[in-house]
Amino acid sequence: MVGHRYGIFRTGRREREGYTRLPTATASPNPDVLILGAGAAGLMCAAVAGRRGRRVVLLDHADRIGKKILISGGGRANFTNLHTRAENFLSENPHFAKSALAAFSPADMVALIEKHGIPYHEKTLGQLFCTRSAHLFHVETSAGLFRAPTLVIATGGLSIPKMGATGLGHEIARQFGLEIVPCRPALVPLVFQPEDQSHWCDLSGLSAEALASAGSGKSRTSFREKVLITHRGLSGPAILQISSYWRPGEPITLDLAPGRQITAPLLAANARRDLAAAANALRPLLPARLAERWLALNAPAPVKDLSNAALAQIEHRLHHWQFTPAGTEGYAKAEVTAGGISTAALDAKTMQARNVPGLFFIGEVVDVTGWLGGYNFQWAWASATQAGNTV
Repeated sequence: MVGHRYGIFRTGRREREGYTRLPTATASPNPDVLILGAGAAGLMCAAVAGRRGRRVVLLDHADRIGKKILISGGGRANFTNLHTRAENFLSENPHFAKSALAAFSPADMVALIEKHGIPYHEKTLGQLFCTRSAHLFHVETSAGLFRAPTLVIATGGLSIPKMGATGLGHEIARQFGLEIVPCRPALVPLVFQPEDQSHWCDLSGLSAEALASAGSGKSRTSFREKVLITHRGLSGPAILQISSYWRPGEPITLDLAPGRQITAPLLAANARRDLAAAANALRPLLPARLAERWLALNAPAPVKDLSNAALAQIEHRLHHWQFTPAGTEGYAKAEVTAGGISTAALDAKTMQARNVPGLFFIGEVVDVTGWLGGYNFQWAWASATQAGNTV
């Protein structure tokens, strides 16, 4: 509220009662309408007159407008009753209220509430309450204290702390008793065990198309895209995708020749069956250095004259190269955070917390994690729109 004080003047006699002007950039000292009292009646009168194009100044002595509205119905604004009749009011003239009540009925008030998208519900005896509590959220910041009846949490996840990522959204959720699905890095490079690092990481920078799989049975998930060897393990789109489904201690399976039978040419009559011939068969799919390294580590002895069984073993391992990662590169390299605010705690149509009216969570902070390729941005746009159409 602005700190200006105004007196009430009557026939030259100044009363001592003071009023505070509501803040407005267009307030005029000579309005068409001056309303004293910013309660239910004053606010509605100002709104109706303003819609008619009248210049209105609304004054109130309290430090906050609409206080009685906010506390009615136990803080949930019992804004009308469906069974309103003149008989429900006391007056020396019991007929006086009939005209006004007929001109603006409970149905008219409900229509106004619905027009502005304010959720409400009926309790006993026709009482209508605002669904949202009339409380205010208080947020302390370096720029000062902010208060609002609606709070939207769009603080993201834990991924890439150097860009400012924090767990603030999860802390706020816990503060209000919301469940948090355990978080983990997702869309993140995987780290080899030390033994695998010694075998492969000197080939850092080499890549090939592969089918990466994790899980088993109905929960098995696969992605066919590029795999990249890094100085610590594997990355590339296929690895980033499968990392979201991987759990510590579980293996990852790579098919380095998806849909191909690589050793078939070596089974022909008079065909060469040594490692050089096998490497030549692999080169359309793998970089030469990678093909040679893979054969050196996976081909069975003897290597000068590979038997049918040996070629079958090479073929099998080529389609089932299995390793168990030591871990991931963590949130520092993760594109997104998996886990977060439990969806069971939120309304899917509004993104509002079911048990905390006025509190919304959108984007990465929620336990919804998309694939690589724009899906997480689409979730951000979609969840934000759901909340934006509600707040």
